[in-house]
Amino acid sequence: MVQRSMAMRNILITALVMLPLVSGAENPDASQIVRDAVNHWRGVASYSEMTMVIHRPDWERAMSMQAWTKGDDKSLVRVIEPKKDRGNGTLTDGNSMWTFSPKVNRVIKIPSSLMGQSWMGSDFSNKDVAKADDIIDQYDHSLLSVSEEDELTIYEIQSVPHEEAAVVWGREVLRIREDHVVLNHSFYDQDGELVKSLESLEIGEMGGRTVAMRQRMGEVDAPDEWTEIRIDAVDYDVDIRDNLFTLSNLRNPRE
Repeated sequence: MVQRSMAMRNILITALVMLPLVSGAENPDASQIVRDAVNHWRGVASYSEMTMVIHRPDWERAMSMQAWTKGDDKSLVRVIEPKKDRGNGTLTDGNSMWTFSPKVNRVIKIPSSLMGQSWMGSDFSNKDVAKADDIIDQYDHSLLSVSEEDELTIYEIQSVPHEEAAVVWGREVLRIREDHVVLNHSFYDQDGELVKSLESLEIGEMGGRTVAMRQRMGEVDAPDEWTEIRIDAVDYDVDIRDNLFTLSNLRNPRE
C-alpha cells in the first residue's frame, strides 16, 4: 500500500511539473509569434529587388525597385524602372520618413499625420512601407485560434493597439505559419469593420529562408483595385553601411 501511494504521488508530481510545458505548447505566446514573424522577413540586414504592380479597373502599371533594411528601424526603397519614375525614393530611420523626387529635386519629410496616406499611388500606406515596430511595441496580442494547413501549424492572432497608441486601426488580425510566414494581415477600423487586407499569394525559398514571394494589398470596398509586390531576389544578413540610410544618399545614390 505504501509503495502504491508513493507511486501515485510520483505520477502526480510528474503531471504537475509537465502541466506548464503542455499549456505552453497549446497556448504559445502570441506576442512572440508576431515578433518572430517581423524579425523573419526583416533579418539583421537585407537587400532585395522587387516589382510592384498597381492595378485599377481601367489601367495597370509596374515599377521595379531596390530595397535595403538594417536593424529594427532603417530602410531605403528606390525606384529603378520605369524611366520616368527612376530615382524616386523613400527613407525610413526610426520614427522618421522622407521621400525624394528627382523631378522636383526635393526631399520631403512625411509628417506623422500623413503616414496613413498612399505610398506612390499604391494600396500600401506610408506606414506599411516604413514597417515600423508599432505592432510589436504598441499592441496587445492574443491567440484566437490554432489550426493545421499543409501539415503546418497556423496561428491566428488578434492585435489591439494600446489606448494611447498613435495608430489608425482599431485592431489587426494576422494568420502566421509556424515558419514565421504571414499568410494574411487584416486591418479593421475603430468600428470593427474590415477595411483592407494583405494576402500572401506565393510562398517559396529565397535568400536561404521561406518567405512570401508575392503579396497583394487591397481594400474590401474596392475588390477591382489592388497592389501586388513580388520579390524577385533577396539577400539576408548582408553587410550594409549606415551611411546608406542618409538624406544625402537618398538624394544622390551611392549604391
